[in-house]
Amino acid sequence: MLEKLQAVEDKYRELESLISDPATMADMTKWQHYTKEHAALSPIVEEFRTYKRVVKGIREARAMFAEPLDGEMRKLVEEELAELTSKKEELDARLPVLLLPKDPNDDKNVIVEIRGGVGGEEAALFAGDLFRMYSRYAEKKGWKVEVMTSNATGIGGFKEITFLVNGHGAYSRLKYESGTHRVQRVPVTESGGRIHTSAATVAVLPEAEDVEVDINPSDLRIDTYCASGAGGQYVNRTETAIRITHLPTGIVVQCQDEKSQLKNKEKAMKVLRARILDQARQEQEAAVAADRRSQVGSGDRSERIRTYNFPQGRVTDHRIGLTLHKIDAILNGELDELIAALITADQTQRLRKVDANE
Repeated sequence: MLEKLQAVEDKYRELESLISDPATMADMTKWQHYTKEHAALSPIVEEFRTYKRVVKGIREARAMFAEPLDGEMRKLVEEELAELTSKKEELDARLPVLLLPKDPNDDKNVIVEIRGGVGGEEAALFAGDLFRMYSRYAEKKGWKVEVMTSNATGIGGFKEITFLVNGHGAYSRLKYESGTHRVQRVPVTESGGRIHTSAATVAVLPEAEDVEVDINPSDLRIDTYCASGAGGQYVNRTETAIRITHLPTGIVVQCQDEKSQLKNKEKAMKVLRARILDQARQEQEAAVAADRRSQVGSGDRSERIRTYNFPQGRVTDHRIGLTLHKIDAILNGELDELIAALITADQTQRLRKVDANE
């Protein structure tokens, strides 16, 4: 591990030299690439340099015991050694995590798609609850939420809703939300007080930049139609809604939320690029791991990553076996405890793989 960390520090120094080189500064694209790489290595190098200072301090403290010390001085050295040893143990645990390969999408914005699954109207209401949960979480993080397209029901739910979360590191936090979410509660539409089980699926896609996805205009079929829903004459008579079909993949994206056909097309293209990029990523990962499951299941009750049980006031994440009895807080956007546990579990699993391969 120490050899790897030293190699990272050497690379960091090399990048510092390149960034300050006038020849590099003359090429803005190259300079930006180097500064971005330098910034990414900075947290690792800072921790490694702290680690080296701590190890040096431990060595010097132990050397002092070879010299004659009075009682008070010996006590001070023992306290310092204990503090430095504790710090070293913390760094020993953190440094391997910092060396794990970083997901290249972690800093990106995300496009989130929520669809009501099994459960009819109640599933649509639950999809609305999930949308509000993620919106409030984004608000707490200082991120912005922009609805791309939606299909609302009459009583506050969504058959499906797609939205953009714009904020640094949004994907690094929200990527763990992909999968089927299950809810157990008495629906507002239930007169007999019976508990129903419903489901909604969530897909979290990193926003794709234009340079990442090359879309040939001849591969697109673009249809316009009149938007449906509330809005009176404007909605019913003006063809502002857009449906884009990517012929090579068969991916279809629709958008009708904006009154401008151009804006609907821009939003639809954003979603299309994200879906094409995600499909390519899944195919690439499937080639490596043939048993990889799609991040979004069918919406069936048996395919679930998390259960929200209202009668018991609990939320259980089945991937890591974590249950929290704070359903109201979680649905109000208090997701950090859940997400932190998922990040830790993911890092632990990846570290085990690294150890097994070494």
